[in-house]
Amino acid sequence: MTSLISECFEVAPKATPVMADLPKEHFIASVMEDYDVTCWGCGLHLLLPSHAPVFKCGWCGALTNQNAGKRECKYFWLRRLRDRCFVCILLMFMLFVICGGVWAAFPVLFSISYFHGIFHSIITFILSVTTVYTFSSASFACAGTPPCVVWGSYPAVGKGALENYTFCQLCSKPKSPRSHHCRSCGMCILDMDHHCPFIGNCVGAANHRHFIALLISVVTSTFYISIMTMYVGWHIWPSITYEPFDHSYGYGIDFAMRAIREIIYGLLKSVVLLSPRGLVLVYLFVSSVSLGIGLSILLWQQLCFIYEGKTYLNHLNDGVGEKDCQNLVQFFGCPYSISIYLPHCSLSRFLPSFRKKTQRHKK
Repeated sequence: MTSLISECFEVAPKATPVMADLPKEHFIASVMEDYDVTCWGCGLHLLLPSHAPVFKCGWCGALTNQNAGKRECKYFWLRRLRDRCFVCILLMFMLFVICGGVWAAFPVLFSISYFHGIFHSIITFILSVTTVYTFSSASFACAGTPPCVVWGSYPAVGKGALENYTFCQLCSKPKSPRSHHCRSCGMCILDMDHHCPFIGNCVGAANHRHFIALLISVVTSTFYISIMTMYVGWHIWPSITYEPFDHSYGYGIDFAMRAIREIIYGLLKSVVLLSPRGLVLVYLFVSSVSLGIGLSILLWQQLCFIYEGKTYLNHLNDGVGEKDCQNLVQFFGCPYSISIYLPHCSLSRFLPSFRKKTQRHKK
């Protein structure tokens, strides 16, 4: 079989002395030692001019790392158990928020107005179904598997068919440049963003939209819950009692601090008089505000990465993306090109573009 000269990486070239610069008595004949290796992608034998730990096949383009060994995934079952526990806890928490909110708030809403009760029942139903659906889609759907390619046989593998592909020692199959092996899931994920233990799954090419939709739904729901608990709590909160203020010392900073202290002390005393519905409302308000702030930051970070055209792992690896609003449209848009149905309409004419344009300086 014909041997191919491969492209080598991570090997510094060695300078060879010119024979004209050497004395005649030191003329020697040097023989370069070649190493015969086999490419995992196409199965061809490659001749390397020197020993290289990482080399690229000149035919199929596959990358081979001779120093890569199969590392064992320790505590794999413990990670899967952790993910399942997180998913079960989150499902129970969502059911508690939905059922507890309905039990605590809706009797008060219906007592205020029948229209208020029907209106907020519809909103609660829509937000609950959306949150549960997006959570189930992000948790139980496949995060994205790399494309299946033919490898290992020279007649079947064409030239450049495995360009920049590597071999995953854990999956024992080719790994595309856009894939990353997740040790928690035990498989390679296409366009992997990160592994989220709270959904018990990776965030990849297949469920990234569902994950973003889940964040949007949860942030919207927490904002709605915080407003509703404040509105209902205003109607059922016991009267606040506090000592009358002494105006003999004027209205300076000391007076303001004492007034705030008395109001907070009065609120704490009134909490003891709250009914069980009121205590549930207080818990829902605190949990929704804290959860909404944290998830809002995560949602903003994810949208920034999508706008830059990269994922979280690309950001860690110093990946360079092209910032453009069309990245958001392509991410949230339909899977089919709109030009098929509207060939004379282009979204680029209506959307702003922030690409860096070269400026020509006039002399």
